[in-house]
Amino acid sequence: MSRASRRFYRSTGLGLAALGVLVWAAVDQFGISLEEMTELFLGTLGVAGGIIALAAFLVAVLIGVRKLLQRNDSD
Repeated sequence: MSRASRRFYRSTGLGLAALGVLVWAAVDQFGISLEEMTELFLGTLGVAGGIIALAAFLVAVLIGVRKLLQRNDSD
């Protein structure tokens, strides 16, 4: 295994461990219920999905505008 891939896997593992610690701290230290955590997670997924959908729409608009401008330049 190359050095870069070892570094990638190490960073991924450390990131997942840090995420686990954050969830544990939220549940254990601050008393956030599992239902609340689920609601927050689903809300986060919804916001991220909305941002991705908006970005895809804006890229489609940008491609459409470029095609229109290129068509006008060739006339």
